[in-house]
Amino acid sequence: MKITKLSLVAALAVSAAFAGGDIAPVEPVVAAPVADCNKDTTVDGKLQAYYITNDSTDEMFGDHHQLGTAATLNVAHKLFDNITLNFGAVGYLNLIKSADQTFGYFEGSKKGAFFNVANLTATYGDTTLIAGRQLIDSPMFGGFDWVLAPGAFEAYTIANKSISNLTLVGTYVTKWRANNSGDFGQDLAGDNYAAGAIYGADAISANVWYYNIDAYGVNKYTEVYGDVGYDFGSFDVAGQIAATDYDTGVDSTAYGLKAGAEFSGVKLMAAVSNVTDRAAGIVGRDTFYTSSWNTFGSQVAVANEDTLSWKVGASTELAGANLEASYAGYGDDGSEFDLILGYDVTDSVNLGAVYTNTTPNVENADDVNALEVFATYKF
Repeated sequence: MKITKLSLVAALAVSAAFAGGDIAPVEPVVAAPVADCNKDTTVDGKLQAYYITNDSTDEMFGDHHQLGTAATLNVAHKLFDNITLNFGAVGYLNLIKSADQTFGYFEGSKKGAFFNVANLTATYGDTTLIAGRQLIDSPMFGGFDWVLAPGAFEAYTIANKSISNLTLVGTYVTKWRANNSGDFGQDLAGDNYAAGAIYGADAISANVWYYNIDAYGVNKYTEVYGDVGYDFGSFDVAGQIAATDYDTGVDSTAYGLKAGAEFSGVKLMAAVSNVTDRAAGIVGRDTFYTSSWNTFGSQVAVANEDTLSWKVGASTELAGANLEASYAGYGDDGSEFDLILGYDVTDSVNLGAVYTNTTPNVENADDVNALEVFATYKF
């Protein structure tokens, strides 16, 4: 599972300044060249291959592995000065299927295609409206870019930036295509929406969000999330809290604290979080400071107890490659070690590898070693 700060597609065009906590992709972010079909249309895309293996059922490079390929084509066409149509089509082909039917093929079938993005974006002054399939980025509700395509939503989103350094966002979601789940499914039950205020000025960044999620049936909930961070230059600090009011059963309170610093080109971080009674409410992702590649820090709660977690990490550039290592402890039993490598071969070609050792926060659980290797060509 790849938890990453997701760059919004051009269609969304909402500047989200988060206080931190999400795991930025280690592979360097390369601006893909854009081809001008004409003055009103832009095209870009990528080709990708992704391989995963782990030792959860047999040896590391046994039958429990997967290899998939995908092509993504993004097209934006300006109808008028303030109205644009945006499309993001994904076609994929699996080359290796896991022998364990629990995993099978990426995206659920050997081959297929779908529109991950298909929306109309209209801008008037400081206000932008996005209607249709889109990527959504908020602390406890959104998609992340992992395997062959990011998670996406069918939604109506409005954002306003009339106030300096402040972005107000509201979104009403009707469908959700979770990561690695194939094409969009049925409409979500009930009302599912998020409203947030995002502030960023100089060294200060902050978020306040309200979520109403009915799609989980008996586990439906409302949630208030907030975070704030301050960058002192040589070091930074941040804090966050999420209070989830479930429709039935006990509620959840989760908070996190984080500090970071940089010395001689090495970035260091340390974080701690606590989840009380029950996991916090999330849709698709969280941005908790203790979250790792395979573990959401907000989800490691033990029923009716406090679950304290912590994480330390370091990242640097070495021989032209970006390298990140981290270790996290979750409650009494869980832990995860991550080693992440990203390397730009050219401006358009990127290689990456992720090794993880994960133990669930369950008594006497076995650890699992996993390796993910991927290559991307952007055009």
